[in-house]
Amino acid sequence: MSRVTESRADELAVNRALWALVNERFTDAAAEDLWRRSDVVWGLFAVPERELGLLGDVRGRDVLELACGTAYLSAWLARAGARPVAVDLSGEQLATARRLRDRLGPDFPLVQGDVERVPLASGCFDLVVSEHGAAAWCDPERWLPEASRLLRPGGRLVFLTNSHLSALCVPTDEGVAGEQLLRGYGEAYRVRWPGGGVEFHPSHGDWVGLLRRSGFVVESLHEVFAPSEGTDHPFYDIVSPQWAARWPAEEAWVARRE
Repeated sequence: MSRVTESRADELAVNRALWALVNERFTDAAAEDLWRRSDVVWGLFAVPERELGLLGDVRGRDVLELACGTAYLSAWLARAGARPVAVDLSGEQLATARRLRDRLGPDFPLVQGDVERVPLASGCFDLVVSEHGAAAWCDPERWLPEASRLLRPGGRLVFLTNSHLSALCVPTDEGVAGEQLLRGYGEAYRVRWPGGGVEFHPSHGDWVGLLRRSGFVVESLHEVFAPSEGTDHPFYDIVSPQWAARWPAEEAWVARRE
């Protein structure tokens, strides 16, 4: 039985409104800076893919990006030789992505849809990816089975999200993570922020169980720290570079569909 007791439709409406606001504040110029990057990087501190090695060779691969936002990850993947399709719930975010795609290229499909009910056919993708998208903003009991459905047998799922530890340490009102645990271990599974959206931050044990029940075998978990010369994300203030140098601010999971 799902731990989510509130109407999921209401939660999606809250998150959609939040991302319209985020898109307004996170300007086209900031999004364009990400689109123009030549290499794939991950997360708040732009850790290079060449260091994490999450994706493998994407040339010629059919890739689905879930909760793509402004779709800069799909743009990077297309330049690396993949065939991406990018899906997001927010029309505002996709409008930004469309402007940048049409101006900068490369061309790839942008689809508006609920990641928990993706409007695409089953078994069409070799790789499903999400960077700070589906894992934090979507119910894992809903989006993980969808990711499994959309993958071909043996296909891989790669997603980056906030670390469970950071979710325990970020204040409820405002401010960045500190050195004190502010909520119980299980309370981070679903968090509704005052004036913000609804997020999901399962524990490691929860993630393993959720992935297994959705037909995945976990291949690796990467706990991501801030690099010594890392820079802050242009919009999000969740942790400081100093905090993230001591404790993992993010987690990257790699799993394979059985």
